[in-house]
Amino acid sequence: MDEKLHVVVVNSIDPEAMDILRAVSGDVVVTDAADLARAERNGDSSRSAELDDVLSQADVIYALKLPQRLSERANRLKWIQTISTGVERILTPEIVSSPVVVTNMSGIHEVTIAEFVLMLMLMFVKDAPRSFHQQIEGRFKWFPMDVLTGKTVGIVGFGRIGREVARTVRFFDMRVVAIRRTAEADDVEENVDLLLPLVRLHELLERSDFVVLALPLTDESRNLIGGAELKAMKSTARLINVSRGAIVDEQALIRALQEGSIGGAGLDVFVQEPLPADSPLRRMQNVIFSPHVSGDIAEYDVGAARLFAENLRRYLSGMPLLNVVDKARGY
Repeated sequence: MDEKLHVVVVNSIDPEAMDILRAVSGDVVVTDAADLARAERNGDSSRSAELDDVLSQADVIYALKLPQRLSERANRLKWIQTISTGVERILTPEIVSSPVVVTNMSGIHEVTIAEFVLMLMLMFVKDAPRSFHQQIEGRFKWFPMDVLTGKTVGIVGFGRIGREVARTVRFFDMRVVAIRRTAEADDVEENVDLLLPLVRLHELLERSDFVVLALPLTDESRNLIGGAELKAMKSTARLINVSRGAIVDEQALIRALQEGSIGGAGLDVFVQEPLPADSPLRRMQNVIFSPHVSGDIAEYDVGAARLFAENLRRYLSGMPLLNVVDKARGY
């Protein structure tokens, strides 16, 4: 009987990250199936039988995206470790209804995302896009600037990323209002002036100069920010989304930006990625957008592998795993 723990990696990772996983224990067999999985995702079924064989041995899968029909192909599967914090691509109905444990990467990129949020806020108050345009166009014309000090940041979603955003903006003496879904009247959080439950979202929107979305995509949060929410914001406020595009009604956001109902948007995520070439968001001067990079750093694969390696050691020793996802809640 094979008593080894078989780990199958179905997305490409850095060679150093793969070495970290293979060094965990002699009782762990790590198989790199990224090329097989990629070929199948791209419509090449010529190696699907080979992928079937690999998946049939999998006790653990390390993935950003899952192969199709995973439950029937991986009947030994006990645990999925995701490469990302967001798990909406992993939590298919078959996985949610199964006994398979899902863990995520929560905790490895809150600092870089918080810095990214701060960068966007500074770019807005210092009107950095205007400087970039002047440089490109060969102009040299004075324009006024603003400051972050004294402004209010509304953070929707107060997990690790939200808490790090709050800690970071405190250095600029900004006021922080935060939403935590289960917050109660007397709850307090470090670096937060006012903590509100989700049902008081509009109060946060009305108070905030910047609204930062830092919550997972679930059935409850999908299209959470729609036309009514955008109208509740100050006309000078900026929306910053570093979570998932579908949390915002994108068409409602486009209309609000076109009409000047809000001051602008800093968007790292979109409903469709890559952002379509004909999207009006690409050409709006009150929008700063980036290609879903706020959580990425050069060492991401290695940091993620170290967290996964720790979880593998815990699994082998019977200890509780880190970052177990509540599959019913979606995070």
